[in-house]
Formats: sequence, C-alpha cells, structure tokens
Amino acid sequence: MSELDKRGIILKNKIAERVKFLRMKTGLSQSDFAKLHDIDRQIINRWESTSNKRGITIYTIKKFCDMIEISIKEFFDDKIFD
Repeated sequence: MSELDKRGIILKNKIAERVKFLRMKTGLSQSDFAKLHDIDRQIINRWESTSNKRGITIYTIKKFCDMIEISIKEFFDDKIFD
C-alpha cells in the first residue's frame, strides 16, 4: 500500500476527527461503544487515530455510520470537510 500524500493525510485526519466527534456525541467511551457494538476497543482507537498511517475504508465508515444510525451523507455533510 502506498503512502498517503499531504491531501490524503489531511482527509484521513478529518475522517478520524469526525468519527471521534460522533462517537463522543453518543456519550460513550471507546470501551463502552466497543462493548455495545461487540467490537474490540482497539478498533475504535484505530478509527479515531490521526497517527495511524493508514486511513479507514469507506466500508468501515459505512459500518460506523450504521452503528450510530446516520447515513454516509450525514457523516460527510459537516463543515470539517469544506
């Protein structure tokens, strides 16, 4: 897998920040969110990490959106992506 360029890194970090914001909006810690959705807490940590060299896939974003019951459109319809 190739390294992300500067624009890719910026987008990856915005997505991670958006995941973290939306997860925190649920009022759940990473551990509680993971338990509720029967996934490992480290997965949530990886999704929210801006230091992770890889981003998360669109399939993972869709899975996350399903967990918090929003559409992908709602996920990306935020000023962070302007």
